[in-house]
Amino acid sequence: MSFLQELFNSITQREASRWRRIGSLDHCDHSQLVTACQALLQSDGEASSISLASRALEIYARLDDDEKCSFFEQLAMLFSAEPEQIDQAYLAYKMARTNENLETLFESCEPRRQELLRRLNLSSGGTHKLVKMREDMLALMANSADLKAINSDFMHLFGSWFNRGFLVLKRIDWNTPANILEKLIRYEAVHEIQDWDDLRRRLDARDRRCFGFFHPAIGDEPLIFVEVALNKGLPSQIQPILDSDSYDIDDPESADTAAFFGISNCQVGLRGISFGNFLIKQVVQELKQELPNLKYFVTLSPVPNFRRWLETTCSDDACMLSPEAQETLKHLDDSDWHKNEELAERLGSLIKPLAARYLLKEKTTNGQPMNPVARFHLGNGAELHRINWLGDISAKGMKQSAGLMVNYLYVLDNIERNHEQYSTSGTIVCSSGVRDLSRRSRKLLKGESDK
Repeated sequence: MSFLQELFNSITQREASRWRRIGSLDHCDHSQLVTACQALLQSDGEASSISLASRALEIYARLDDDEKCSFFEQLAMLFSAEPEQIDQAYLAYKMARTNENLETLFESCEPRRQELLRRLNLSSGGTHKLVKMREDMLALMANSADLKAINSDFMHLFGSWFNRGFLVLKRIDWNTPANILEKLIRYEAVHEIQDWDDLRRRLDARDRRCFGFFHPAIGDEPLIFVEVALNKGLPSQIQPILDSDSYDIDDPESADTAAFFGISNCQVGLRGISFGNFLIKQVVQELKQELPNLKYFVTLSPVPNFRRWLETTCSDDACMLSPEAQETLKHLDDSDWHKNEELAERLGSLIKPLAARYLLKEKTTNGQPMNPVARFHLGNGAELHRINWLGDISAKGMKQSAGLMVNYLYVLDNIERNHEQYSTSGTIVCSSGVRDLSRRSRKLLKGESDK
């Protein structure tokens, strides 16, 4: 940290302490915050701006949800771009299409909120506080269309502040400071970490790896992390990976497969800022360097929302399946059905083809795969490699995915080509096994062609 940065941080912290000490911020409302923001925008000096930014964020931290909502509404209304300035700049550019006039037009179109957010970011810890501010705003945005403009401002700025060039990849192991390890337990979003013993197993250097992206401006807060299991062959079930007593290998050098079994975003306030594609590609490079014997890089991924789609599409009312198939599907509501081998086989022969159809054919209104996990990995250049029946027999796995898990395979030489095909034409690269399953689904669904 430079001398000037230390000096500015010292000023900020001293000012914040003073306001807390004199109790001037005990009873805050949104109007005080709006006034503080206007003063910040009018400030000229960097030191005074840092002090004013710190004061504004201190006030924000003391607002309750209703006051925060009022503040965001004022932010949308009072800190937008000035229409008269836009009109004048546009007329000037129309009269003379010079770079100078174009720059003036750009500046006129920018909402004043963006400059306000840049100035708030000057305070010590400002970046993380703004991430938390957006988290608050996202929770309120569902009830207020006016806040979408503020969200666009956050997205625009965060896209620059958190681009790949500023991210730091770190390996996380049992020697990582406890305050970061505790955050892994808190943020794990795919397969819950039960306790510290569970975490220790997931970081065991014999056959596990974990990497995370960090940002210098928010310190020890991970942005995203990925958990990796080292295996012989492609794994098909998650339970052995999560089992504390199960070891597929004893020496990482003997592994030929790196399986990504959990990718967790940690900061709600950074939703929509993509880190996962960079993370996987860089982790692959790290693992290749450490373990040159690795041949396969694959995920073991859940299929969230699949069961809901299955029950909606194949319900009695939809009449898409034969009566016999519909009766078979109703057994999904039975407890422990997966322990009945004959029933599990019957359900598997019905559900796997439908899952292939769901992953390959079901699209959103803008032509993307309906399943969010498929959308993520296919967009990164992976191929849809295998659908694993009874890959996750946990209560969550049964409820979300009807017990299915999927392998998305990252073939290093094909990633760019797959990504290009997917981006330009929506082509999903899949294995012959998945393609065959999709063909079988046509025979199950009424009105589908056999060809």
